[in-house]
Amino acid sequence: MGDRHTWTAAPAAAERARSVLAAAWSCAVTADGGREEFVGAHTVAVDGQVLLHVPEDSALLAAAICAPRGEPSAVLEFADVAPVPVRNRIRARLWLAGWFIPEDGHLAFRPTRAVLRQPSGTVVLDLDEFADADPDPLALAEAQLLTHLADAHPDAIERLTRLVEPDSLHGAVRVQPLAVDRHGLTLRIERARGNGDVRLPFHAPADDVASLTERMHVLLTQASAASCPRALQRQRTDGDR
Repeated sequence: MGDRHTWTAAPAAAERARSVLAAAWSCAVTADGGREEFVGAHTVAVDGQVLLHVPEDSALLAAAICAPRGEPSAVLEFADVAPVPVRNRIRARLWLAGWFIPEDGHLAFRPTRAVLRQPSGTVVLDLDEFADADPDPLALAEAQLLTHLADAHPDAIERLTRLVEPDSLHGAVRVQPLAVDRHGLTLRIERARGNGDVRLPFHAPADDVASLTERMHVLLTQASAASCPRALQRQRTDGDR
């Protein structure tokens, strides 16, 4: 059964990619026939350029120094992992293909291609749009915000399901917060077989945590005024037997 998605005011692909890049803690690099995983070793410049700090004995650094023109081809991969434990936790993957250039003790990456893959599809990004885009203002705070919502306010999550179309809740066994950005909150609906996502858009963008709190209060107020989904009512009745 398909879920009815409300994708109103969703992040643009370039903004989503920059958010993945901003929040990623690890980076997988494929170059010169090998693959290395670097954890906590990269930083991101304002224009989205990746600076990779590698050990002096790294094979990647040696390849960058010894390669013709000092520019070996490479592919960088960043995974966007949901902070709350859910099925299929990889929400998106970002690949950057291009060249490494040794600069001041680190490797600067010059992308020639950027690809973002999400459940909704795969997009080849315009590099100028990618460089000009800003990450979502909640990207760095998202993990803490979602884990707090899931751990401390399960009652709020249940209340928010009142804003979901009843058909999307049919057969639901668990609902968890999957993602939040300045445009809205996404819930993951898990069923005995399969799962689906439903987006609850905010009435206006949230540009910081303070405004996010207000947007969430508006959603919860709307949910309180809505009736309890019949699907969840049946589940409670069955569970009480």
